[in-house]
Amino acid sequence: MGMSRKIAAEFLGTFWLVLGGCGSAVLAAGVPDVGIGYAGVSLAFGLTVLTGAYAFGHISGGHFNPAVTFGLFTAGRFPAKDIAPYVAAQVAGGLFAGAILYCIASGVPGFDVTAGFASNGYGEHSPQGYALHSALVIEVVLTFMFLIVILGVTSQKAPPGFAPLAIGLALTLIHLISIPVTNTSVNPARSTGVALFQGGWAIEQLWLFWVAPLIGGGLAGLVQRWLGPR
Repeated sequence: MGMSRKIAAEFLGTFWLVLGGCGSAVLAAGVPDVGIGYAGVSLAFGLTVLTGAYAFGHISGGHFNPAVTFGLFTAGRFPAKDIAPYVAAQVAGGLFAGAILYCIASGVPGFDVTAGFASNGYGEHSPQGYALHSALVIEVVLTFMFLIVILGVTSQKAPPGFAPLAIGLALTLIHLISIPVTNTSVNPARSTGVALFQGGWAIEQLWLFWVAPLIGGGLAGLVQRWLGPR
């Protein structure tokens, strides 16, 4: 498969993930009486990665996340030379989704992008006020476990055809755990895609949502090398 097709698949898959997941948070989570809440947003993120993996996984591997790409590299399953183009495509897809979501959300009276725009944060910008150390620990640990699941279900000895389902359910669970703490990142492209439109505190705190997922993903790849076959 040519690199241009892989890059296009990563762009579209990340676009779908950010549009579906963050879109559910911005457009549907807070609607009085009928809003979908934390559980609905968690499910939306899981469904986007599940459907995206089935749609594009056979083309690019369905990473849609720089932490996944880095974890696959440290696990010995992805070449170093392809990291930069994959990450660039993922970030571009996230930003395009953020732009589309901003265009849609700004069509309602009273919309204020600076209020949050589904951005990730800690301290006063955590949904429930969790401190920096809480945000750092949960993002590292949950990204680590997300990659352990991904690496396990995509190994040569795993049952074929079920990987997207397991990955989607894992991401749903991760959001159910961590939305109150950081609004859940585990994906630097997802965080970047909305933070640049929020334009203030989200950009200032964005460093954590790159550093922590990359640490968690990288460690998971190393551990998976020790645990078992690729």
